[in-house]
Amino acid sequence: EAAEPVEEETTEEVVEEEAAEPVEEETTEEVVEEEEAEPVQAQTSSNEVEGETINMEATAYTAYCVGCSGVTATGIDLRANPNQLVVAVDPNVIPLGSTVHVEGYGQAIAGDTGGAIQGNKIDLFMPERGDAVNFGRQNVNVTIIDTP
Repeated sequence: EAAEPVEEETTEEVVEEEAAEPVEEETTEEVVEEEEAEPVQAQTSSNEVEGETINMEATAYTAYCVGCSGVTATGIDLRANPNQLVVAVDPNVIPLGSTVHVEGYGQAIAGDTGGAIQGNKIDLFMPERGDAVNFGRQNVNVTIIDTP
């Protein structure tokens, strides 16, 4: 009977030593994952450097406002293409037809204009009225990726 507890103690010591080693390996793996995430951020920064980034006041609109045809200034039918990411811009700031990246919205086409969209203002197309209302008015960074 006395031999059994001794074997258990030896087993416990071995288990503890083995458990300590994988913990160190996992920590090393976590550091590698964090290092891999940093270059992705650096690539985003590189894209911003390659294109001009402007801080703009953003609002949102739908294709179903009073007096709206649902067709943009460049001919995009928003009612037929509700998932198309389109923004209304001041063509003197961002040329129509440009590809832009809008923080929190994504990559979009500068395909529309609007009477109130002058200077550093941008209007984001959203297919649902509730989403447009909830968006409200925000300041966002807009990067011009490509111009026509």
